[in-house]
Amino acid sequence: MDHSREYRQRRFLNWFPLGLTYAAMYMGRYNFNLVKNDIGAWYHLDKAEMGLIATAGFWTYGLSVALNGPLADRFGGRKAILLGAAGSALLNLAVGYMFLNGMTTKLLVSMSLLWSLNMYFQSFGALSVVKVNSTWFHVKERGVFGGIFGIMISSGYFLASTIGAWILSRFHWTMIWFIPSAAIFVMFLVDLFLVRNRPSHAGQVDFDTGDGSNAHHAEEVPLPLRELLQKVFQSPVIVALIFAEFCTGFVRQGVMLYFTEYLDEIYHLPKKEHLFWWTGVAFMFGGIFGGLLCGWMSDKLFQSRRPPVAFVFYLVQVVMLILLGATLGQGTFGGQVWAIVLLGLTAMFIFGVHGMLSGTASMDFGGRKAAATVAGALDGIQYIGSGLTGFGLGWILKTYGWDGLAAHGHQPVHAWVWVGCIIPFSLVGAFIMTRIWNAKAGSGAH
Repeated sequence: MDHSREYRQRRFLNWFPLGLTYAAMYMGRYNFNLVKNDIGAWYHLDKAEMGLIATAGFWTYGLSVALNGPLADRFGGRKAILLGAAGSALLNLAVGYMFLNGMTTKLLVSMSLLWSLNMYFQSFGALSVVKVNSTWFHVKERGVFGGIFGIMISSGYFLASTIGAWILSRFHWTMIWFIPSAAIFVMFLVDLFLVRNRPSHAGQVDFDTGDGSNAHHAEEVPLPLRELLQKVFQSPVIVALIFAEFCTGFVRQGVMLYFTEYLDEIYHLPKKEHLFWWTGVAFMFGGIFGGLLCGWMSDKLFQSRRPPVAFVFYLVQVVMLILLGATLGQGTFGGQVWAIVLLGLTAMFIFGVHGMLSGTASMDFGGRKAAATVAGALDGIQYIGSGLTGFGLGWILKTYGWDGLAAHGHQPVHAWVWVGCIIPFSLVGAFIMTRIWNAKAGSGAH
């Protein structure tokens, strides 16, 4: 798709601030993952109880993103990102204030409530990114955008893991809430001045994006809610993607929610060690390469078909998880480096699928008018799957440990229980992709 240099520059000034905002919001979402084992130790909460807080947040996000999708389709992605950023900044501030002032008498309840509210506002992030960019990118460009979406996610993990670990080593631990709050608020101000819903709102010309939507006035005349929901849930392709994203959610958070404890309890690598900081770098580069590779393969090798690439990535996830479970070289420097590299490679194939399905396929099969609704459905069901990793996988690890032996007083020698719970979801995701192998935007599959 040929665009003028002026158009590409203005589009960059649109999606780049959106991406930075999304990354900053990740910093205010995955900071919990970084400190949850410390909070549990300080306040005498086990993995299952801390998992309940995570599940409350995941399921709130899952329900909210599904409900907020139609809202974002009606009032636009710009308002959605501004609302989400403002709310998330305030809630991170509230959590930090709660811990700083020792208001922790009923921590399980108060933290679950505040974290659920934070995840409600976080749910506007992905919706707004997809909604706004559905009007700025043609179908043939969206595989590359899927790579960009993966970079956004990966940068957020870098901020949450590496910068978060640096914050913990330099400042009082409550700054893990205050600094992300400030970063999100700064991006709120940037978005207010730069982000626009569609090219015509930024002095450019709207164009036919090739997804079956009307090129003109598509946003000003939103679909009625009933027609919008019919477009989503009567499409066999979108329904298949919804089930696949449920699997992606379990795989993604099954790794991300427990990698800190995995490195600490098995590899004896606490997060204040400088080597741990490289985990965020591994996640970032793994996600960047995974997103770009997934997008490039989809557009160039499979003529903008998304399922074949997702199928390959799901299968490689299985290989990476098996290697993670083996836990070779425990406790040694070489083993610790190996674990960080493996986590980065695993992230490469998880984030690649997530960006492709949630970021790209939602635009393809939702079209300009339903992009946020489809993104909400996909992202929502993904977080319903993620919720099972909170109390469910948390209870399994508390009860059986990483290796299937008693969790108490035992040094784990592998992590087969952990990865054994995750691998079946990757396999099911791969199978679902075979059922929609030839689905493509504009082909009538949706």
